[in-house]
Amino acid sequence: MADDRFIVGLDIGTSVIRAAIGEVDDEGTLHIVSTAAHKSAGLRNGVIVNIEDAKDAIKETLDEAETKGGVLINSVIASIGGSQIESLNSRGVVPIRNNSKGGSSAVTHEDIEKVIDIATAINYPADREKIHVIPQDYLVDGIGHISDPINRLGFKLESKVHIITASKSIIQNIKTCMDRAGYGLDGVMLKTLAETQAVCRDDELELGSIIIDIGAGTTDAIVLIEGAPISTTSVQVGGNLVTNDIAVVNGIPVAAAEKIKIEQGCCWAPCIQHDEDVILPGVGGRPPELTYKSEICKIVTARMAQIFTMVKQAIIKNTSDQIKQMSGNIILTGGGAQMQGAVELAQEIFKTSSVRLGKPESLGGIEEEYRKPEFATVIGLVVANKGLVKARDSKRRPKKAAASGNSENKENIFKRLRKLFF
Repeated sequence: MADDRFIVGLDIGTSVIRAAIGEVDDEGTLHIVSTAAHKSAGLRNGVIVNIEDAKDAIKETLDEAETKGGVLINSVIASIGGSQIESLNSRGVVPIRNNSKGGSSAVTHEDIEKVIDIATAINYPADREKIHVIPQDYLVDGIGHISDPINRLGFKLESKVHIITASKSIIQNIKTCMDRAGYGLDGVMLKTLAETQAVCRDDELELGSIIIDIGAGTTDAIVLIEGAPISTTSVQVGGNLVTNDIAVVNGIPVAAAEKIKIEQGCCWAPCIQHDEDVILPGVGGRPPELTYKSEICKIVTARMAQIFTMVKQAIIKNTSDQIKQMSGNIILTGGGAQMQGAVELAQEIFKTSSVRLGKPESLGGIEEEYRKPEFATVIGLVVANKGLVKARDSKRRPKKAAASGNSENKENIFKRLRKLFF
């Protein structure tokens, strides 16, 4: 029987599927007990296109995580990202219920729930599903920057919120994969939102920061100001195009190009202190050829610069003047963040020295396995959903009831997110 003390994060990526299992002990402390990573199948640009192939890859990853941790798991929290995600900012206003015959009243939890409901009362397309509603700010009688308005006296309560929606069909495909793999789905969570819980420090959240997740098929970004997201975006380019460029320019197979990218790839020429030889494999009977790391660097730099430029343009378009309020960091996550020179190139493109790698904070356990940028999503999923253990203690749920489409479960996720950000 699966143990309800465990929380499982599952990052369904274009090239790699990763899982992490966290355990909450009797004192309420979270530890990472195992991780696993396997080559993806059935995905294109972060979207499941073949359910059977994706199911097999997911099951293989979770089986390994269970074996390594010596545990049995029942359900997972899955990441979601890429072009299937859309977001918008909204606001709502309600009168504070008057209990004093004409005088001001104190804000209650019911007032907050009502103003959030009004802020999210938007007509969404039939193919979209609301997955996150995150308060950005509350105002009482026009006075803002109130993280918790409970018991504030006033006549009018206003809320600004960030709403994230996803394609219903994409969510259903994830649920189908999990069902066929024999696991429940506790919910889906935007991958960059999860990463804020793994790699962002409190001062970075408050001062305003950007997380950029460089995946194989897409590059996703989230912009945070005063502890809450104001914009989420995705561009349809990632590390796979870097690999493809190396393959095309040098006339070598994609597999060989991927190996060269991982072992010799660099996107910032000053990082190359010694211009090493790079052997290109022979194809069709021709002998191997010799090139140099500096030549590979030129190819890689051009594509990585394009990725960062596209992300920068998308962020500026979505945030306009709000971007000027930021004084935190740009945090790079995902497999592409480990490219030599990625931090330096991002500093050049974004015209700031405030760029760093996003490695998950220490949670004990097997640190050498998960304190890497590519594990930011799964560790963030585990951290953000630690409250699931408490919910299970109060009411044990059957495996098949823990589905993404369960409205009660989604509401619990929304409430936990509000607590996380405030």
